[in-house]
Amino acid sequence: MMENSILNILPIVLLFDLLIPFLLAPSYKGYNHLMQVMSVLGNDKAPLHGIYNIWLIILGIVLILNNFLIYKIVSRHSTLLAILLFIAILIYAIGGCVLSGLFSVGETKSLVTITQKVHGYGSAIGFMVLALTPLLFSLYGFKTERTTFAVCSLICFILAIITFTLFVMADKPNLQNTIIAYEGLWQRLSLMFMYIPMACIYIVD
Repeated sequence: MMENSILNILPIVLLFDLLIPFLLAPSYKGYNHLMQVMSVLGNDKAPLHGIYNIWLIILGIVLILNNFLIYKIVSRHSTLLAILLFIAILIYAIGGCVLSGLFSVGETKSLVTITQKVHGYGSAIGFMVLALTPLLFSLYGFKTERTTFAVCSLICFILAIITFTLFVMADKPNLQNTIIAYEGLWQRLSLMFMYIPMACIYIVD
């Protein structure tokens, strides 16, 4: 019962991760949700940067705790998928959340200081491996004959790859003044598609 209670909060935590920038941004004059990534809210010039950085650490810890429960669920049917999911979520929890919270980014994407490099590389690696998790959840769904979950996860994987690719391309000079330059939008959408299968795993178990 305790395990189920912990896992049931995961959808709420993931949803809050997408919503918290909208709560903190009003205090940061000039912040643009469409153009700027979420982690900019953690830079030293942001009035509430401490809150956002603490949130990232909390998010990472929650993901790590839930990761063991997700492993337990998936390993009943596939040890390989369970291990791959565990590694991917763990890398994101540490690199994209905990380290990003401890080592804040600057106002831009420049990686000059050690802190910025740790944040930049940690979050980049974390995002890349997290992008694979919807595919792994889809394979789990097909293997366990949870067809709706499998198809939805596969669609999320495709959309996550598309939006993540747009996110990576957003800062290219020749793409400025186009919709592709909306870096903040693509980051949020890609995260949403990566989160959906993970948030729904407790429902299909």
